[in-house]
Amino acid sequence: MTGFAENHGAQSTLRWRWEVKSVNGKGLDLRLRTPPGFDGIELPARTLAAERFKRGSLQATLTLEPQENARGLRVDPAALAAAIRIAKEIERDANLKPATADGILALKGVIVQEEAAVADSEERAARDAAILDSLASAFDALRKARKIEGTKLTVVLKDQISEIEKLTQEAGRLAATQPAALRERLTQQIADVIKGTSVSEERLAQEIALLAAKADVREELDRLAAHVEEARRMIDSGDAIGRKLDFLAQEFNREANTLCSKSSDIALTRTGLALKAAIDQFREQAQNVE
Repeated sequence: MTGFAENHGAQSTLRWRWEVKSVNGKGLDLRLRTPPGFDGIELPARTLAAERFKRGSLQATLTLEPQENARGLRVDPAALAAAIRIAKEIERDANLKPATADGILALKGVIVQEEAAVADSEERAARDAAILDSLASAFDALRKARKIEGTKLTVVLKDQISEIEKLTQEAGRLAATQPAALRERLTQQIADVIKGTSVSEERLAQEIALLAAKADVREELDRLAAHVEEARRMIDSGDAIGRKLDFLAQEFNREANTLCSKSSDIALTRTGLALKAAIDQFREQAQNVE
C-alpha cells in the first residue's frame, strides 16, 4: 500500500525533517536513511514502524538543518595546504600572477561550515528521543494516508469479488447443461462409428455417467462460492488481511484452473478463462492490502 508523509521537529539549535513513504511489499521492510552520528535511532525506529504497520516497503529519511546561529566557519588545514601547493605549481609552470588569499579561501572545501556538536550523552539521548517522537508522528500520518487509500481499495476489491461471484454462478449454469450435451455428443459419435449398429441404452448411460463424473465441477463451484464469502468477511473485518488475501487468491486460481481442465463445453471454458482473468485482477489488488 502506498503513502507519503512528512514531519518537522526542532530542539535547541537543531532542526530536522522526516520524510516517510511506503510502497507495496509482501512483508514489512524499513529502509532508514540518517546523517552520520544517528545510528542509535535505528532500532527504536524499526520498533515504531512494527507497532504501526504489518506490511509494506517503507523508507524514512532524516534531513538535518541546524539554525543559522549554530553554524560556524573553519578552515580545513589539509584543503588549504593543498590549494596553496597547487597555486604555487600553477604560478611556476604557467608564469601566472600569484594567487590571492581571498581566491584561495573561495575554493570549495577550504572553508567549511561546521555544526554545533552535541555536548554529552544526556543531550544526545534527549536529541534522539525528540527525533524519534517526530518520526512516530510521521508514521502516524503515513498510516492515516494508507487508511484513506485502503478505504478506496475496499470498493475496488468488493467489485472484483462480485465479478468473480457472477462468473462462478454463470459457470454453474453452464455446467448444469453438460450431462445433456455429453449424451447428445456421445450418441452422435457412436452413430458415426457403428453406422446403424444398435447400442443399448444401458451401455450408453454408463458411458455418459463416466464422462459426466470426469466433467463434474460442482465441488470447484462450491469452493469458489465459499471463497467469495470468506473474502467478503475478511474485507469487512477491518483487520490486516493482506497475506490472507494473497493465499485466498491462490485458492481462487486453483479452483478456476481445475474448472477449465474439466470443462467439455466451449462456453464453460470461456467463462472459466474470464473467471481466471478476474481472479488475477483481484490478486494484483490484494498486493496493495496491508
